[in-house]
Amino acid sequence: MNNNLETPYLEEKLLEAKTHFNRALALGWSAGLLAVYGAVRLVPGSREMGIGWTVGHLALFAGLVLMGVGLVELWRLGGWDTAWGRVWLAVGCAGVASGLAQAGIDLYANAVSADLESRSALFERVQSVPGVMPLVYTVVPMLLYVGLIALLVRLAVRRAAPWWSPVLVLLGTLAMGASLNFLTVGAALYLVAFLPVITGSRKRLRDVSSGA
Repeated sequence: MNNNLETPYLEEKLLEAKTHFNRALALGWSAGLLAVYGAVRLVPGSREMGIGWTVGHLALFAGLVLMGVGLVELWRLGGWDTAWGRVWLAVGCAGVASGLAQAGIDLYANAVSADLESRSALFERVQSVPGVMPLVYTVVPMLLYVGLIALLVRLAVRRAAPWWSPVLVLLGTLAMGASLNFLTVGAALYLVAFLPVITGSRKRLRDVSSGA
């Protein structure tokens, strides 16, 4: 192949590999930010008015955004062209959007309320709106975990991820569901589950960089 033609091709492949690696890395960062949120919640006074609530929920918000980015990469790794892959991606992204709405409401309520009582009253007004509870708090947020586990199972079936990755995510989800005090434990399990995807993307990036 002519070198003049080969160089743009390699540059394109390198950019593509970097994009995929960054998306995979977003999964690791999302788990880390979830751990930050969980750790902040354990600090005395962090659930009252003040900076602790804001820092924790900003970490949660950012973590959810990065989780959405990571879901796209999990979908890509399992193949772009399958209907079920698109379904599970849509399910997961619906959960992400719902979680972002919930975190956004929490941040707004804390910012505009004068005290804990007025913040609680604002939450009650928001949650009393028809449809808000299932869409933002009780039902749709769970779709994130359904989509995430399904996409990882899809990868495990295709041997693009180990079988224990979806198992660890399931265990982490159950731990967090049992008590929000276990958020850091769940986040640690998520991080371990995501490591094969992250390291695999890093290897592909190195292979492209070296011209392998």
